[in-house]
Amino acid sequence: MRKTENLGYVLGLMGVIAFSLTLPITKFLTPHLSVWDIGFGRSLLAAVGSVLILLIYRAPWPKTRHWKRLVVVASGIAFGFPILTAVGMQSVPSSHGGVILGGMPLVTALIGCFISGERPSWLYWAVAISGFLTIAAYSLISAGGEADFALYKGDLALCGAAIFAGLGYAQGGLLARELGGWQVICWTQIVALPLLILLTWRYGDAANFGAMPISGWIAFVFLAFVNSLIGFFFWYKALAIGGVSKISQIQLLQTFFTFGFAAMWLGEAITPLMVVFLLITVVIVWFSKHIPVTADLT
Repeated sequence: MRKTENLGYVLGLMGVIAFSLTLPITKFLTPHLSVWDIGFGRSLLAAVGSVLILLIYRAPWPKTRHWKRLVVVASGIAFGFPILTAVGMQSVPSSHGGVILGGMPLVTALIGCFISGERPSWLYWAVAISGFLTIAAYSLISAGGEADFALYKGDLALCGAAIFAGLGYAQGGLLARELGGWQVICWTQIVALPLLILLTWRYGDAANFGAMPISGWIAFVFLAFVNSLIGFFFWYKALAIGGVSKISQIQLLQTFFTFGFAAMWLGEAITPLMVVFLLITVVIVWFSKHIPVTADLT
């Protein structure tokens, strides 16, 4: 049991590292592509890759009872989260994005408990809330001066994005127990494919892709296949074997991985404040790992 749980944490960490590359790569691509080009385009390319993977491995079709749940997963990770994030970040400070999206592990755990048999103790929830408050505090303190505590219309969109992401993560993790981690994300992309084609055709700009340099194409392909596809192979498998409640808390580290990659590739600074909050967050994740969670995984 302990080895299985540790494997879940390793796979979850690999998934979070993949997800943490999203913002630095997106920032690298923004001089060449619009937010819609990036959001819908990368999902469309990932969906095409999913078709090829399913054909190569001759994966059996999901059963009838699985399709509704796959639609729920697709609504969260393929549409709800990327669309609402793009809308919300157009009108709010980046610190607000960090606060709202920093609540995703907590939201994922809450939704996971609602739709599964997991029953964490009050101590778990205390630690999970502490993790959210730590990320929120860091986002506000590191906002480059005075923290902005005002409420914006975009904050509502970001709250919706966090809920959609939590729903997609939790439902996908539970479904992975029946289908397998890589099958869940591949079939989810298939479910989303018709609408992705329509949205990419409607909002995408082919001229932007035509003018993009080779470095941009490499980044875009990486974003599609690693961040939108392979990262979920690890993430959903981790949620399936380690439990949604516990594994979800690993995502608290995503903020710091993101800043680390931004420092490596975009020249952004790593500050002592970041290191302090990273260490605090690591301790919180470690505590959450060692808190027993009553679960019905049958």
